Amino acid sequence: MWNIKSLTIAGLCLLLISGCANYQSQQEQSGMVIGGVLGGVLGSQVGRGDGRTAAIILGSLAGAAIGGSIGQSMAEVDKRKTSQALENVRTGVPTSWRNPDSGNQYVVVPTRTYEAPSGPCREYSIDAVIGGKRDKVFGTACRQPDGSWQVRN
Repeated sequence: MWNIKSLTIAGLCLLLISGCANYQSQQEQSGMVIGGVLGGVLGSQVGRGDGRTAAIILGSLAGAAIGGSIGQSMAEVDKRKTSQALENVRTGVPTSWRNPDSGNQYVVVPTRTYEAPSGPCREYSIDAVIGGKRDKVFGTACRQPDGSWQVRN
């Protein structure tokens, strides 16, 4: 199980990584956080003894880099299609497309819908193939008063 030391190390790694970029979109930030946490969890399961701390750090760094790449690489048209899926598609139903300009492929699946004080929110997963590499990110977005969907950290 995760102990305080492991969580602190993973958190510090995420902070250090996020401070390296000049500008990060909310999608990129969310991808980094989710990827970093999942990478840290995987690292904690792989590492043993003194190597466990190193495995957590490396897992957090790798997960944050991979997760952030999805948010960063999404073109505006891909973000718009993701918003349309969150707005119009039933929970559990996948929406997929391939961006003809970038060649990237996405499958968005709304996984849960709930009402927040600010309005409706949806949890989702994104399966992406970017530059030939597969990745999966989980997130939550909430509808804004203007009708757009904003990713929550």
